[in-house]
Amino acid sequence: MAKIENTAESLARTPLYHIGVELKARFTSFSGWEMPVQYTGITQEHQAVRNAAGMFDISHMGKFILQGKNVISQLEKLVPSDLSRLEFGQAQYTVLLNPQGGIIDDIIIYHQGVDSTGTEKVVIIVNAGTTDKDKNWILQHLDLNTLEFNDLSQDKVLIAVQGPEATNYIQSLVSDDLSPISAFGHIETTLFGQSAFLARTGYTGEDGFEIMVDPQVGIKLWHHLYEAGVTPCGLGCRDTLRLEAAMALYGQDIDDNTTPLEAGLSWIVHLDTKGDFIGKDVLVQQKAEGIKRKLVGLQTQGRNIARHGYSVVSSGEVVGEITSGTLSLTLGYPVALAYVPKALGKVGQELEVEIRKKNYPVVVVKRPFYRSKNRKK
Repeated sequence: MAKIENTAESLARTPLYHIGVELKARFTSFSGWEMPVQYTGITQEHQAVRNAAGMFDISHMGKFILQGKNVISQLEKLVPSDLSRLEFGQAQYTVLLNPQGGIIDDIIIYHQGVDSTGTEKVVIIVNAGTTDKDKNWILQHLDLNTLEFNDLSQDKVLIAVQGPEATNYIQSLVSDDLSPISAFGHIETTLFGQSAFLARTGYTGEDGFEIMVDPQVGIKLWHHLYEAGVTPCGLGCRDTLRLEAAMALYGQDIDDNTTPLEAGLSWIVHLDTKGDFIGKDVLVQQKAEGIKRKLVGLQTQGRNIARHGYSVVSSGEVVGEITSGTLSLTLGYPVALAYVPKALGKVGQELEVEIRKKNYPVVVVKRPFYRSKNRKK
């Protein structure tokens, strides 16, 4: 979820790297990893996810396992979300906050349950580019005398299978019925006779699962799905898909200087039901006084794409900046996200974006730009 970079640095590779080479994928530098940006082409891969099923190697993402007494209650002080609501087998998308209310990272916390001894088990998936930062922050604020922290980032493969047909491709491979699992539900099951963690989560706006397994199982799974007809997908279409669904990209749409209220993530901020947490005072003040800026969705008129870093203009003055922008391959027109003053963030507000030293009209629209009819609730 961190932004794509092109550098000559020494890059890490996932256990599936060689498969991408065999499939003649085009690679790029991404948060210190050498990752496929596309296989057959961004448009084809994008449409495969929207209409059938695509699979992504997301093994570069950080993977933490926490076990011990009161893991959930300890994590409560790091996030603005009320984790006590989580039942076993449920997950919460949330954010780690700094004392200024800024977003250290956006993460997903999976509550796997409590055993007979009262030991809780929690899985946390974090962004690749912030794995070390997140790990240090979490360890700094937890009582390591009462819990065990395992970093499986280098040890496990993570594959996202996304699209309206995704479940059909996975169901025959696992020992449990997947149909009862709701969005953000998850299970531990067996896949090819081996232990597997499956979560009904993703970063595309479509239904699907993210599957965490040992490397050899992951390689076998990728080959099986490929032979069955699932389309390999790279980071290129992952970005176009997530932007259509208005999902935030860390390092562009959200960062250490952005609060969740400014980013339109008020639905994960539970001030009325939570105790104290890092950054709470800032969010309480913002809610009372009102935010000064907000992240909005923009639709560009014509075919001009408002890209990251472009200026947003109102009445001849620069009032904001594009954080993400692309041509929506599903909708057929350009869309973008941008921070603008709250007063200019109402749906229907007409603004302009400076593209190649010329201003073009845009309008504030509802987010997400695209909502799948197939996504599990």
